[in-house]
Amino acid sequence: MEQKKLRVGVIGAGHLGEYHVQKYMALPSVEFAGVVDTNTARSDEIGRKYNTNAFERHEDLLDMVDAVSLAVPTENHFEVARDILSKGVHLLIEKPITYNLQDADMLIRIAQEKDLVLQVGHVERFNPAVVKMQSLLRNPIFIESHRMNLFTTRGTGVDVTLDLMIHDLDIILNAVPSEVKEVHAVGLSVVTDKTDIANVRMIFENGTVANLTASRVSNRTLRKIRIFQPDAYISVDCFKKEVSVTGLLNEGNNSNSFPQITSNKMKYPDSDALADEISSFVEAVVDGSRPVVSGQDGVRALKVALNIIDQIETGCRSFKAIC
Repeated sequence: MEQKKLRVGVIGAGHLGEYHVQKYMALPSVEFAGVVDTNTARSDEIGRKYNTNAFERHEDLLDMVDAVSLAVPTENHFEVARDILSKGVHLLIEKPITYNLQDADMLIRIAQEKDLVLQVGHVERFNPAVVKMQSLLRNPIFIESHRMNLFTTRGTGVDVTLDLMIHDLDIILNAVPSEVKEVHAVGLSVVTDKTDIANVRMIFENGTVANLTASRVSNRTLRKIRIFQPDAYISVDCFKKEVSVTGLLNEGNNSNSFPQITSNKMKYPDSDALADEISSFVEAVVDGSRPVVSGQDGVRALKVALNIIDQIETGCRSFKAIC
């Protein structure tokens, strides 16, 4: 017998939400039921463009779907996500999961009680360069990340820590098999009334140290992660989807010779991380398996992000010559 298609929809038809619509519609295993946006002009536009149902209220979609993507502004995540899960619908929620830990914990609890998949949209976890990096990790000692963007008005409703840095927080927290022991953060406002540049140093219980920098007022786009471990130096370019591994070819024949240093670069130019993320979500729903990025993963990244924001808020935030 032919397997029944999974009925899906998208709530939030903005820039990112439209991409979710595209990826779902490319999957033969799903039946796309409709799109929701409180801006009826936008939902109607997407409905016409993709020949699908368009709704103003998310409640009107929930009886028609088995699973949805939620791509509304973060301040609306909790209320809408609670409605979705309470209705028994599987959920892929864009990052960050919510603005506070209590709301996030409640969403996880509802999903567990109803045996639902709750996946958080940390899309960089599906970047093939990051996936490859994960397979190469051998007791990392020091990790450094830089995520720099040109300034745009998108995402400025939140601190740069929740807008950009949270991607790298999620990656690094998943890469290091240890709890965070210490967090030391600084940051400042440049263009918005929130933190636009942030730097944090994290020390893990196992001794691993991570240094993260994020800026949304850079003059270029940069998304790099560098990992130093006993057997290799790994450089990950998330923007170019490249991984470079530098290591030792051999240990040398005697005390007067040195091991040869070798480098290998791997490129993944044709990959689509968002398509892989959505396919993974659909697979988790169909199979009843744990999602790659669970609600608990989203909470862990959020907890550290909120700690960083709190440290910056209590310190110097304004753009001054001497702080």
